[in-house]
Amino acid sequence: MVQSSDEMGKIMARDLLDVIVKNNELNRITRAIIPCGPKSWYAPFRKMVNEENISLKKLFVFHMDECLDWQGRLLPKNHPYNFRTFMEAYFYDGIKEELSVPLDQRFFPTPYNIPNIDHAISQHPIDITLGGWGQDGHIAYNQTRRHPFSTISINDLRNSTTRVQDNNLDTIITLGQRSFGAAYQFVPPMSVTLGVKQCLSAKKVRVYSDTGTWKQTALRVALFSPLTVEYPMTLLQEHPDALITATEETAKHPIGENPDWDFFGESGYHEM
Repeated sequence: MVQSSDEMGKIMARDLLDVIVKNNELNRITRAIIPCGPKSWYAPFRKMVNEENISLKKLFVFHMDECLDWQGRLLPKNHPYNFRTFMEAYFYDGIKEELSVPLDQRFFPTPYNIPNIDHAISQHPIDITLGGWGQDGHIAYNQTRRHPFSTISINDLRNSTTRVQDNNLDTIITLGQRSFGAAYQFVPPMSVTLGVKQCLSAKKVRVYSDTGTWKQTALRVALFSPLTVEYPMTLLQEHPDALITATEETAKHPIGENPDWDFFGESGYHEM
């Protein structure tokens, strides 16, 4: 647990850079799966790279996901949920040119390059996966599947790979509340995402959140629940080197802090 977003962002940046520096010293490439959020790590990452002259020339970046419109097409470049535009502005731009990741080592998933992404990831081990988690504990855009006629098992989820999908209604409502003043109509309804199999194939998995109430229940479930497709993040329990970092606000929960609350009528006070 950390106290602030700033503290968490510095830890997240350093977690990735420690892997890169070690591999650079051994003259090895680094292969990393990188998220679009949380956002607090980009500024410290750029600052550390530039001030410490850390070369990213041997870094291969696999971006986790991308939002799509209702026809499964890429969003306009200036759409606020265009992840590629965001990453180019906040992850790549601002790095000294002589240190930056080569263009052909940046892999952005789209509806049109899924076989290429799958092939590239499968060629060599992934060193580290960084990420956040969603309100339902989704990793990348691996949301809980809620289709009424198409259920999946925990093994199906565990072995999922890159795909295009509809976004869940609760994901859309939550993102609308968070980003657009509850105007859920503007949230992209589809996405393309790396699968759980790819994200958790990394030697190290590090996930982070500084968004408070939006993530509190998912964190509790990830830590204390059996594996469940309802919360994909529970699969972190199987990984040999997974670590969750959260702000104190995110680690709190109103139910845990109010043990006198009665949800099941055991006190009988609801009876007339």
